[in-house]
Amino acid sequence: MTRLSQIKIVFIITGLNQGGAEAMLYKLLSSIDKEKFAPVVITLLDGGIYKSKIENLGVPVYSSCMKRGRFSIIGFCLLVKLLRNLKPDLLQGWMYHGNLIAQLSSVFLKKKISVLWNIRGTHTNLSEEKFTSAVTMWLGARLSSLPVYIINNSQASALSHEQKLNYRTGKWIIIPNGFDTSLFVPSDENRLKFRSDLGLPKDAFLIGLVARYHPMKDHTNFLYAAVDILKTHPNIHFILVGTDVEPSNTELMEKINTFGLGKSFHVLGNRDDIPYLTSALDIASSSSYGEGFPNVVGEAMSCGVSCVVTKVGDADWIVGDTGIVVPPRDPVSLANGWRKLIELGQDKRLALGMMARQRIIKKFSLDDVVKKYEMLYKEIIGRN
Repeated sequence: MTRLSQIKIVFIITGLNQGGAEAMLYKLLSSIDKEKFAPVVITLLDGGIYKSKIENLGVPVYSSCMKRGRFSIIGFCLLVKLLRNLKPDLLQGWMYHGNLIAQLSSVFLKKKISVLWNIRGTHTNLSEEKFTSAVTMWLGARLSSLPVYIINNSQASALSHEQKLNYRTGKWIIIPNGFDTSLFVPSDENRLKFRSDLGLPKDAFLIGLVARYHPMKDHTNFLYAAVDILKTHPNIHFILVGTDVEPSNTELMEKINTFGLGKSFHVLGNRDDIPYLTSALDIASSSSYGEGFPNVVGEAMSCGVSCVVTKVGDADWIVGDTGIVVPPRDPVSLANGWRKLIELGQDKRLALGMMARQRIIKKFSLDDVVKKYEMLYKEIIGRN
């Protein structure tokens, strides 16, 4: 297919730092058929760990160089000028700010163009969000009749947005996250190396939480559960990874030290080697009281790592009968879930992890998910 006949799609996203939404965009761009589609990414903020990764795929990345938390008229005008030069066939917003900017910028283009939104997660409690984010979500709800469709990775998230924020019904297309099972793989070598990197014995038992620092991720729930399980299993070590999960995060570190967990916790911050780290865990966990379709759970399952997750969003659907699902905001249940997997013993736990991997391969393969995006894009262009 010649470049003239390719469908040019411009994806607009806030930034490209580590996060589930950013990871899924990268995975989509890594597998989309570039003979049929010509993707371009525009970020509102410059930089981010996924910027170079996406550029290495041969996908151009531009930035409007706005400042976090502030709308810039100059930055918006630069974005509109860029879009006029790019002449896209389709605009795809990616999360709340990207959705709003994609919709508004389409008004200033020389020809009418279809706009798609993409929402991921259950960010429906505006009181927990920064002021500018809350305003953007509220405005999104008011304008949610405008896009052709709103893609969501979770039925639970779509329903929550309708019920709590009054997003328009009848607009949703549910496309779950997909996982690269050739990248997220079981690895005994990674298990040994990661423990060596941390200066731990090769048989150290590791429970991991990969999540940005946000009230909804409920790190406090995880910490209380750690206190509980250390009473019976004092040699466990805990791995924390994610944006703002840094030793410089005084709030987090004060909690860890107040609970007397300093010797058991390894706070690693942002990492760009999540497949390596995840495959080294004995148990992967989520402690959130709000989620849509958690990437980190599927990634752990793909690595053959057993999971204990809170019953939020579509987490229980992802895990199925290959892990343990517990109520949110219940650290005792979370700790007991860990205990159940520990008490299974290594062989049975590994067998459960292999079942988890097969579930991901069967139900959530990246290839199948990318095909769903491609079919949707073709449908919209064909309609136009």
